[in-house]
Amino acid sequence: MKFENVKEKFKSFCSKVGKRNFIIFGALALIIGAIVINTAVLNRAKNDNGDPNSPAVNQNGDSTDNNGNNDNSKDTYFSSVQISRQRTRDEALEVLQAVVDNEASTETAKNEALAEINKLASVMANEANIETLIVAKGFEECVAVISGDKASIVVRSDGLNVSQISQINEIVYSEAGIKPINVTIIER
Repeated sequence: MKFENVKEKFKSFCSKVGKRNFIIFGALALIIGAIVINTAVLNRAKNDNGDPNSPAVNQNGDSTDNNGNNDNSKDTYFSSVQISRQRTRDEALEVLQAVVDNEASTETAKNEALAEINKLASVMANEANIETLIVAKGFEECVAVISGDKASIVVRSDGLNVSQISQINEIVYSEAGIKPINVTIIER
């Protein structure tokens, strides 16, 4: 009997809120989830740099753990972050597109979803341009993550000099308009 009561209350709640609002809340939840995942990945990268338990680089340039065993995680870090970021964004775009395609969605909801799609596409293009230009400056690999008016840039490097930091900041500012004070550069 209790299950039926809960079921009826849930149906009543759903009819009051409406499908359109559930779709909008779902889209927002996915976007927020993508931001949280990107932030967590970048924080992990920051913590790995100063961690005495993180892999070291031997004379041959191969990464090794504290026991001297080879560790290929450094080789896959950049590609795995980019794949994870793309997968999360694809899911968010899919949800937003579902709002646009849903005939039950209001024009306001459709317009908000379209604006969010355009914003996400712009951020993705800026990140790709930043990554390409930083690699063109001589860095092996790079991942750029833009979140609002802040950017985090992860580059493969054994130590950045002032000139390289300036180049990265200049690229981020020219491509995304983000001031150097809001750019975090992480060496990996």
